[in-house]
Amino acid sequence: MGLLPKDRDLNRSPSEIELLVDASDFRVKSAELTLRLDQFLGEHLTWRSRNSIQRLIRDGYVWIDAARPDQPEGRGEFTLERRPSRKLRHGSRVRVVIPPEHRIAIDPERTGPLTILYEDEEVLVVDKPPLVAVHPSGRHMADTLIQRVHAHYRDRIEEGVLMPRLCHRLDRETSGIVLIAKHPSTHPLLMGQFEERKVEKSYLALVHGDPPWEQLSITDPIGSSRASAIRLKMAVRADGLPSRTDVTVLTRAGAYSLVRCDLFTGRQHQIRLHLAARGFPIVGDKLYGGDDGLFLRAAAEELTPADQSRLILDHHALHNHRLVFHSPASGRVEVESPLPEDVVQLLRSASPGWD
Repeated sequence: MGLLPKDRDLNRSPSEIELLVDASDFRVKSAELTLRLDQFLGEHLTWRSRNSIQRLIRDGYVWIDAARPDQPEGRGEFTLERRPSRKLRHGSRVRVVIPPEHRIAIDPERTGPLTILYEDEEVLVVDKPPLVAVHPSGRHMADTLIQRVHAHYRDRIEEGVLMPRLCHRLDRETSGIVLIAKHPSTHPLLMGQFEERKVEKSYLALVHGDPPWEQLSITDPIGSSRASAIRLKMAVRADGLPSRTDVTVLTRAGAYSLVRCDLFTGRQHQIRLHLAARGFPIVGDKLYGGDDGLFLRAAAEELTPADQSRLILDHHALHNHRLVFHSPASGRVEVESPLPEDVVQLLRSASPGWD
C-alpha cells in the first residue's frame, strides 16, 4: 500500500504523511462557499487536472475537518471525504495527501542545484528557476523544486529532523521566491499569514509595449474564461472574483517595459491576465500573449520557429521578486530574488546600459 493506507487515521500520527512529496492543508474562505470540493481543490492544486482531483477524492486521499456554528474552525479532527460534489463551510479545513505512487526516487546526482535565499530554524526560502516545476506532474516528473529540496536535505529528512512543506506555489514558467516551512507545526502559521493577507508579495514582469502611466491599480474581477476551450484560462468577467494588482513602471526599454506588480489578492493567473487585459502582455506568455493555438502547440511541444520567434523567451517573464513575512524563529523577514539572466540580457539588448 505504500506510505499511506487509505484507512489511515490522520488525527493520530502525521509522521508518515509528512514524508510524502505533497501533503497540504487548505482553509475554506467565504469567497469559496459556492464551490464543490473538487472545484475548491482545483483552485489550490492548479497543476492538477479536474479528473485527477476527482480521483484523489474518490480513492480516499482527501480529508475534511468540517466547521460548525459552535466550532467555526473545525473540531480538530479530520474525516475521510469521497464525494467530489461535497459543499464546504467557511472555516473548514481540507487536507490532501498525494498518493505514494506519485513519489519518485530522488537521485542527488541528477537533481539540479538548490539556491537558498534565506533560512532559519523554522523556514526556508528558495529561488525557483524558470521551467522548473514545483511538483512532479504530467511530463515533468523529475528534478522538480520539491525534489531539489529533498535531495539537498536528504539526511535530515530521512532522520525526521526536517519535514519541508511548501507554503505557496509558482507556475512552472514563473521564477523566483518560494517559501517553505521546515516543520509541520510551522506550516499552518505561515499559511495563515497568506490567508490573512499579511504577506507582502511583489513580482517583476517584462511586458510588451510602453504603458501610458507610471502607476496603475488594476481591479478587474476574474473568473474562468467562457470563450476559450482551454480549461485553465481565466478572463476578466463582471461576475468574477474581486482582484487587485498595483502596477508600477520601473524601466522603459524600447519595445519592452519592466514593471513591478504588488498583489493584494491571489487569483489564478492574476498578474498575467490583468496586464494582458490592459494591452501589455508579458513577454513569452503563451496563454495570454497570443491565441489559444499558441498555447496548445506549446503544450503538445509543437511550437514552430515562427512561434518561438514571437515568444522571444522560452518562458514567460514573470518573476516573484520580493516576499515579506513573519518567521516564528526570526520575526520579520524580507527576501528579494534577482531577475533570471535571460530576462536581464533581453533588457540590456533593448536598452544598452540597463542595470
